[in-house]
Amino acid sequence: MAAQKKLIIGNWKMNLNVHDASVYLHKLDVEIQGHRDVEVVVAPTALALQPLSLQINRHKMKLAAQNFYWRDFGAFTGEVAATQLRGLVKYALVGHSERRHVFGETVKDTREKVHAALRNQFTPVLCIGETQSERTSGETKDILHDQLVGGLANVTSEEIDNIVIAYEPVWAIGTGNNASPHDVADAVLAIRSQIRHLYGKEKAASVRVLYGGSVTADSASDYLHVNGVDGLLIGGASLKLHEFGSIIKKAHNITQ
Repeated sequence: MAAQKKLIIGNWKMNLNVHDASVYLHKLDVEIQGHRDVEVVVAPTALALQPLSLQINRHKMKLAAQNFYWRDFGAFTGEVAATQLRGLVKYALVGHSERRHVFGETVKDTREKVHAALRNQFTPVLCIGETQSERTSGETKDILHDQLVGGLANVTSEEIDNIVIAYEPVWAIGTGNNASPHDVADAVLAIRSQIRHLYGKEKAASVRVLYGGSVTADSASDYLHVNGVDGLLIGGASLKLHEFGSIIKKAHNITQ
C-alpha cells in the first residue's frame, strides 16, 4: 500500500491515571529506540492528554484522543470538543465498538465526529466491525458497508486521504475469540472495494486500513502480513510495556 510506515495505535481505554501514564510513556520512549520507521500512537484518557502532550517526543510518537464531542462549543456538560483537542492530538478514535454498543452512539454521531476531526485538523480513525450475531447471520459485508458509508457521508475525495479506517470485529475484542488472518483479509478487501466504489481505485489503494481485536505480540505479525493491512489498533496489549514494544518491533521488522 501507499503508506510506507506501519501505523500502531495503543488504545489505553479507561486505564492509567495521569502519573502512571507519564511513567509508562517515558518507559515506552526508551523501549522503542530506533523504530522511527513505525508510526507509534498512544490514546490515553482525556485527563492525560494535556500533560503527555508536553512530555511526548513527537518525532517518535503521537497522541490520539479516545473520544470527543462533535460540536465545537456549547452547553454540553462533561464533553470535550474537537476544537479543544486541536494541537494536542494527531489522531482520534471515532465509532469504536464500545462507543457504539456501550454508549449508544449512532452512525450520525460517527459521521459528525469525522467531520469535526477534519475541520480541526486531526485524523479520525473510523472504527467499523460486526457483532457475533451479525457475523453468524452472514451480515458482515452489509454491516461494514453501512458503517463505512454512514461514517464517510459527505467526505470529499481530498479529505479521504486524511482518514484512517480500523476494522474491529466486535466479537474479537477482549473475548479471546481471535479473527483469523483470512477473516481479516476478507474484511479489508470489502472495505477497500467500498472505498473504490466511493472514491476510485487510487484512493482505495492509498487509504490506511488497520486491524484491531485482541491483538497480541504473538499474533501481530500474522495480521501485519495480511495484504492491505497498514497497521494495528491495540487494546489490552498496549498496556503491557514489553508486549506493546514487541508489537512495534515486529512492525519495524516487516517494514525493513
